[in-house]
Amino acid sequence: MSVRGKNEIKFLGTAGARFVMITQFRSSAGTVLSLRGTNVLIDPGPGTLVRFAASKPRLNPAKLHAIILTHKHLDHSNDVNVMIEAMTEGGFKHRGVLLCPDDALSNEGDAVVLNYYKGLLERIEVLKEGGTYFVGHVEINTPKRHVHSVETYGLNIKVRGETKTRVSFLVDTLYFDGLENYYDGDVLVMNVAMYKRREGVDHLCVDDAKKIIEARRPKVAILTHFGMTMLRNKPWEIAKQLSDETGVEVIAARDGMKFELSE
Repeated sequence: MSVRGKNEIKFLGTAGARFVMITQFRSSAGTVLSLRGTNVLIDPGPGTLVRFAASKPRLNPAKLHAIILTHKHLDHSNDVNVMIEAMTEGGFKHRGVLLCPDDALSNEGDAVVLNYYKGLLERIEVLKEGGTYFVGHVEINTPKRHVHSVETYGLNIKVRGETKTRVSFLVDTLYFDGLENYYDGDVLVMNVAMYKRREGVDHLCVDDAKKIIEARRPKVAILTHFGMTMLRNKPWEIAKQLSDETGVEVIAARDGMKFELSE
């Protein structure tokens, strides 16, 4: 885990949607954000614990302060229970925060967080539209419920007391008018699962990403969460084309990639 004061995003996995997840053409592990000594794991899909152990240097889940599920789909939540167990050192240390939508917890329907593991945590906070949450030195905002098949929220994250959003995570959603207005991070991480729009699929495509980047103009845009059509069309080439067309630096995330967040 990052040393105190080092600010970075580590993309343990960049897989998006079911076929890349089940083939593991890209890892479906989550993303770790470290900011002012606060470590947050976002969307621990299948293989997250394995990637923690395999990382060099090795990541210690006991150093996590929080886990966030943006929504309960398997590629975002599969390892949530084992990561809670690891974060709490086998349940012997009552610590850590879980932030997730209510439908990931509900006993009515398909809850993904098991009741036993809820009891190991210091606290659980339920994500809501317009919600603000605090973990360590970090403030997290969920500005808008997304258009997706389950309850889903993107994230704006900043240091407590600061006015400017350091990083935004624009996660799974169908594009809707004004979506870009909710995410103002200097660094904009976008889940772009599809190369081209497919009717009935609630994910962003490359044209959506271009529209958002042109409207929002972050300092850096990072594409991740790639489905099969994105991988076939080479995300690094797509990122370069978007950079050329928008004038904004666009990066295609890679499994294991670290991105430093400047002060």
